Amino acid sequence: MAKKAYTVIVVGPGAIGCLFGGIIREAGHEVVMLDHEPLRAEKIDRDGIRIEGISGNRTIKVRATARPVELPDSDLVIIATKSYDTEKAILDVAGAVGPNTPVLTLQNGLGNVEMISRTVGSDKTIGGITSQGATLVGPGSIIHAGTGKTVIGTPANRPTAYLEKTKAILESAGFEPQISFNLEATIWGKLIINVGINALTAILRVHNGRLLDFEGSRRIMRQAVEEAVAVCRAKNIQPAHENPLAQVEEVCRLTARNVSSMLQDVVAKRRTEIDAINGAVAWLGGGVGIDTPTNELLTLLVHAIEQSYDVRLNQ
Repeated sequence: MAKKAYTVIVVGPGAIGCLFGGIIREAGHEVVMLDHEPLRAEKIDRDGIRIEGISGNRTIKVRATARPVELPDSDLVIIATKSYDTEKAILDVAGAVGPNTPVLTLQNGLGNVEMISRTVGSDKTIGGITSQGATLVGPGSIIHAGTGKTVIGTPANRPTAYLEKTKAILESAGFEPQISFNLEATIWGKLIINVGINALTAILRVHNGRLLDFEGSRRIMRQAVEEAVAVCRAKNIQPAHENPLAQVEEVCRLTARNVSSMLQDVVAKRRTEIDAINGAVAWLGGGVGIDTPTNELLTLLVHAIEQSYDVRLNQ
């Protein structure tokens, strides 16, 4: 029997969006990339997605547009934008979300599931995390730097037809997703990893693995992670990993040559997601009476880097 072909819309042609969009298209499904930049959308529509790295080097033809009115009815929507663009992304794609369309977020940080749920409903919303490593090297061009698990679940922490459909489409493309019935803990687990890695790599401008080479970065990592874990537990959420710091260090080793998304943003002089990661820990810590001085400082330092893009020395 021929495999069913689905129509998948990927919002945000960054590193993860291009990785998932390209590989899903390669598996025989129809993929449309929705971009907010018309020129980039035109280039991707013309030239396709270029993937190099551990999964091989190839160019995959996909459709791309910057006009939401051109979107087809979809079987799955994947939101892969920066966290600060979630509201616009879900409003732009809402017209392509039918009664049987799940909407999957594979974004960093907190608040994305809640924001998507407010627009399409919590039943259609699928939260997700991925440890796939990808680096954006140009419009529609990425390096697939590392493989890792992808975990998905529902806000209600129960099986649904939307969850099964999402799982089936991802499995058909070889992603082997795991199902979580504790989505909040899963998202916090990924957040804690990002808390320990992203800001430090952006400030020091080093690959993930280098954070373990220096006493100073290891100490700051430990302090930031311990604060995030304390806030997580104060909110009555049990971290997904028994030893969160050990897990962060293991991710550093497994993705040693990866360039974190926040470092990619800093190098390209783009806005970062610091407010949805370390900034979110600091803000939530204030609400539960947990001091978070390390995360507050990391947030301020990354904001200072963003604000000084145009006056930084090149030496």
